[in-house]
Amino acid sequence: MLYYQPQFDLASGRIIGAEALLRWRHPELGLVLPSRFIAIAEQSGLIIEIGAWVLNEACRQMQLWRSTGLGDLMISVNVSPLQFQRDVIETDIINALDASGLPASALELELTESLLIQDSSTISALLHRLRGLGVSFSIDDFGMGYSNLGYLKRFEVSRLKIDQSFIRRLTDDKHDEAIVRAIIQMTTSLQLVTIAEGVEGESTLARLVELGCHEGQGLHWAPALPSEEFLEFATKRWSMSEIPSGPEAVATSPEAFVR
Repeated sequence: MLYYQPQFDLASGRIIGAEALLRWRHPELGLVLPSRFIAIAEQSGLIIEIGAWVLNEACRQMQLWRSTGLGDLMISVNVSPLQFQRDVIETDIINALDASGLPASALELELTESLLIQDSSTISALLHRLRGLGVSFSIDDFGMGYSNLGYLKRFEVSRLKIDQSFIRRLTDDKHDEAIVRAIIQMTTSLQLVTIAEGVEGESTLARLVELGCHEGQGLHWAPALPSEEFLEFATKRWSMSEIPSGPEAVATSPEAFVR
């Protein structure tokens, strides 16, 4: 099943989209997180079928929300390098968009640095074709892998996701703050967007705004939510009658509440 974590514009407090996060509802183990089963799925090849299902379900759900008044939100979907290596990702994306009716511009693929550093002509050409469809790309967990800055330009990346390990210690560790500041400054210079993962407190949010970070997600706003709870969460945000100032500012209508 998919859970959805809201993503926000830090300057206005507006909801701009959601990240689709995979969960496994096991009859005995309960809700199993992907860290326990994704590696096995990749080793067995089942990630191909799982990945296709995730794309279809995420696109279907987001288009349903958009068509019922939730606004022009985006959906971010994590993809496995194996989906690219097996040359199925392009077909899966086209099928998911066609079946759901979701505009390609509303779909973002979260890529791993391990995929991009392969630097193969096949992957480069594939990403170029997907970009031509209107799909956008972000780099997940930026700063944790081999950060070859050349691929930011070569693969036309739109967003960098700053890893939550840096964000959670942002206000307590000067080294983490220096890393986050450097990533934001570099990204801004390249006219890209930074999104911070794992924002958990008001002080962290305030510091991110000061540093110029553009977007964020985390427990400060909401955990990853089942689809029904995500819709309820977004609806409640819209129905608020008071509009706080600063990072927590929200809008009062779906039209004003989205990017």
